[in-house]
Amino acid sequence: MPWNATSRGEIFVVDDEIAARETLSRALEGAGYEVVCFADGAALLSQLRSRTPASIFLEVKMPERTGLDLLKRLREENCPAPIFVTSANGDIATAVEAVRSGAVDFIEKPVDGNDVVERMEAAIEELAQSGDEDFPDIATHLPGCAPFTRREREVLVRIAVGETNKEAARKLGLSSRTIEGYRASIMRKVGARNAAELLRRVLSQSRTA
Repeated sequence: MPWNATSRGEIFVVDDEIAARETLSRALEGAGYEVVCFADGAALLSQLRSRTPASIFLEVKMPERTGLDLLKRLREENCPAPIFVTSANGDIATAVEAVRSGAVDFIEKPVDGNDVVERMEAAIEELAQSGDEDFPDIATHLPGCAPFTRREREVLVRIAVGETNKEAARKLGLSSRTIEGYRASIMRKVGARNAAELLRRVLSQSRTA
């Protein structure tokens, strides 16, 4: 997948119905996310071995493995992404079981695109805030430089704590190539020749801010 500097993250959608996947994909892509669709849980699990998305949507009723079974498997494996369960015939009991099994929310079909995006972003933001406590304060703007975007700041924080591009990609739900693109953009804005110079300038400014 080519690097997209405007991407807000990668979202995984698991649903055996093509129309349902397309509807959810349009809503998420319209909000600036990259969407990867899967027709079954096995395909999803194979991808999660090497990458972690910003969020996951699971359909309850699928042929081989139900969405709830898949949800429990992901939580047992400590998948860090917020997970949403979707269903066209969701009842209260199913919704309760989904939340108890680790879903952050239960979405009834047909989905409302704007509502889905708002609920997903609220969950991602809450997760990000809970995980940023040990990160150093990073300057969001350096004198004479263009300000960092929100995504650039997230990448910069990961670099500042010593994570590799691969580690940062897994934490942010992006590809390593995407991280490399953001890293290059940050260095251009700062005018740094290498990573060491970049961190010296940014962290020095952060301490004096």
